[in-house]
Amino acid sequence: MPKFLIERNYAEELEVTKDGALEIVRINNDEGVKWLISFLSADKKKTYCLYEAPNADAIRRAAKRANLPADVVIEVSDVNPALFA
Repeated sequence: MPKFLIERNYAEELEVTKDGALEIVRINNDEGVKWLISFLSADKKKTYCLYEAPNADAIRRAAKRANLPADVVIEVSDVNPALFA
């Protein structure tokens, strides 16, 4: 399945509750989107998230339904450090 890197910019510090996270997972499942990992900036106003999804539109639909920004959505591929050893 294709992988996508999503940059999300927030006006305020990001705070996620357990209930909020569960709702996001439900929405992602509905759209065929799977969250893999996220990185949170030091100021807690930006995240970089890696997802598996059938296409970029599924990422955008899930973000819109979850009321989350998806400012940049880029399809990416794996680069393994072992390739350069």
